[in-house]
Amino acid sequence: MKNTIAVQAFLALGQESRLNIFRLIVQRGDEGLTPSQIIEKLGIPNATLSFHLKELVNSNLLLVERQSRNLIYRPNADLVEELSDFLLDNCCGGKACTPIKPSRRAKQS
Repeated sequence: MKNTIAVQAFLALGQESRLNIFRLIVQRGDEGLTPSQIIEKLGIPNATLSFHLKELVNSNLLLVERQSRNLIYRPNADLVEELSDFLLDNCCGGKACTPIKPSRRAKQS
C-alpha cells in the first residue's frame, strides 16, 4: 500500500463524526446502512451526514450502492484489511508480538 492511500484514509477518519459513522457502518458489515438509519443512530443532521459520507467514500473507506430509492453504505473491507496490514507490517521486528505487562508502579500512577 502506498503511503498516500493510507494518509488519505487516516485523514478521513481523523474527524470524530466521520470516525463514529465509519465505526457504525463497520458494525453492520455487508448489510450496510442507509443515511436515514445513520441519522437515527447518531443524530447527525442530513446535510452534515452527506458531507461526511462523501469524504468517507472519496477516501475509499466506504462503498455505496443504490437499491431502489435508497443508498446503502458498506465498509470497504479490502481497504480496511490493507490498512491493518500496512500498520502492522513487520510489527515487533518480525517477531511474535507479546504484550508487555505494566509494572506495579505504572499501575499506581
